[in-house]
Amino acid sequence: MMCRIPRSIGFAGVGAALTVCAPPHPPPAPEPGCTDGAPYLRTILSFGLARGAGTISQDEWAAFLRDEITPQFPDGLTVSEAAGQWRGADGVIVREPTKVLLLVHPRVGPAQAAVQTIIARYKHLFEQEAVLWRPLPSARCSNSGAPGPTGA
Repeated sequence: MMCRIPRSIGFAGVGAALTVCAPPHPPPAPEPGCTDGAPYLRTILSFGLARGAGTISQDEWAAFLRDEITPQFPDGLTVSEAAGQWRGADGVIVREPTKVLLLVHPRVGPAQAAVQTIIARYKHLFEQEAVLWRPLPSARCSNSGAPGPTGA
């Protein structure tokens, strides 16, 4: 690409002219399975760490994350620590440390079944009554490399 820059435009003009004259960069490659603007879900799961025999340890959680969650969502996830509270089937309010898992995944496909499997495994392995599951249909995949909010 050939671009002529007049001598009378000065330094600021040269920068602008070079920006306009520079060959365009190719757009970033889409993520695997990502079509620009494809509808995604943000799924939030809250895992209580209290159980009858004490608290689920950091090592137990790390093993569950490694063995049960990561294989289902290998493209990425976020885990945060929180203080949770809920009312059990017996009517007693339980306060407990909690792990909050954020997943961003396509609205269609195997992700919903994977979430259900993760919940069932957690409840079984750690004798839990419930896992909070909150799907939020407000994210879209973009070819910029990161899903982002749609403004909803």
